[in-house]
Amino acid sequence: MSAIRVAIVEDDAPLRAAFTRLIDDADDMSCEGAFASAEEALDRLPASAPDVVLMDINLPGISGIECVRQLRAKNVDSQIVMLTTFDDATSVFESLKAGAAGYVLKRSPAPEILAAVRDVVAGGAPMSGAVARKVVQFFGQRGPAPEVESLTDREREVLVALSQGQQYKEVADTLGISINTVRKYIKAIYEKLHVNTRLDAISKLGKV
Repeated sequence: MSAIRVAIVEDDAPLRAAFTRLIDDADDMSCEGAFASAEEALDRLPASAPDVVLMDINLPGISGIECVRQLRAKNVDSQIVMLTTFDDATSVFESLKAGAAGYVLKRSPAPEILAAVRDVVAGGAPMSGAVARKVVQFFGQRGPAPEVESLTDREREVLVALSQGQQYKEVADTLGISINTVRKYIKAIYEKLHVNTRLDAISKLGKV
């Protein structure tokens, strides 16, 4: 498999350098660019089109949230994972609405940050239960999509677990199945709901 191409948008120079080293040291990733501002990222990211962008929420000038919105307007389809210093559910949720796929705390251990990158490439959306609940509440106001009725009881259980912010291993532990089985269920859920990411699947869940 080819390396996951990652770009970083972070205004703190030491932290930006640390993230760059972390990505480059991973066997399955390469850092395609590290930018100090949203303005720089907006100018250069569309041409490089990395697989994943690690985006600081609190950037000087244009914010990370607005940067996501403008990148989507430029048809940049990179998976965007927000970097934040604390579990701010409101800001993260606004990022998700703008087009981000999930988020990770900057203080997270290196393996968790790398896992978040791999997760979004695999169609996941790293987020806490608090943020996932906001997603469900927001989209739940319009009720479940008709396609949800096509899910089996077990598939619906998996989707509900995802909507609670559980990662694949947590879903496996909750339901007493293997991670590979969870992945098979998720693939089936995506096909039935005609979606490609966890966030899109949750958006169709509504109130169940």
